[in-house]
Amino acid sequence: MYAITRPKSLFPLIRHLSYGATLWLARLPLTPNQITTLSLATGLGCVWSYLHSGLAWQLAGALLLVICYALDNCDGEIARLKNLHSNFGAHFDTFVDWIVHAAFFAALGYQVSVGKDQNLWFWLGLIAAFGATLNYILGYILVEEETEPHETELTTMPEAPMEKALFILRELFRADFCFILLFLTVFDGAWLLLPLGALGAQVYWVSAFHKAARNFHV
Repeated sequence: MYAITRPKSLFPLIRHLSYGATLWLARLPLTPNQITTLSLATGLGCVWSYLHSGLAWQLAGALLLVICYALDNCDGEIARLKNLHSNFGAHFDTFVDWIVHAAFFAALGYQVSVGKDQNLWFWLGLIAAFGATLNYILGYILVEEETEPHETELTTMPEAPMEKALFILRELFRADFCFILLFLTVFDGAWLLLPLGALGAQVYWVSAFHKAARNFHV
């Protein structure tokens, strides 16, 4: 029987938050797909908040994304705990990850471009969203091409330098992106994610072609 276990390492930070949330949600008559739907709703709430200027709006958006990320971890835990796995649920979860991140970068780009009166920022947001979309599409293609399962839940850092770099980029940064956004928003620096995201999203989907990138997850 599957049991919810306390995170054994510091990173990803979101696991410490989702652990407590999962213990609470497990007592409610909620299905994993319903929790994924709540994750989608809070993620889109984040997107809506970042369409507005002002620190209060954006802090609210950053906090909503933290909740979105926590729920995104909880749905899988609940699925395993209640033995409610489904192909639809797995695809729905991946879809939510894509739509929230693609829409977020587009929204942030729009808001910053309006504030700075420079269209470049909106284009950077669209480029980041495009990279997220390519990664979403490639995820399906590469998974379909796999003849053997390669994903293994990782509890320690890989030893090989290339695997370590890919793990940090593709798993740790991705898993705790909501906290990076919250930190930058507090210091009015969320705009930094636009050039970083425009470049990083392309590096992210290109790295998916490296076999080691699909060997581990958190």
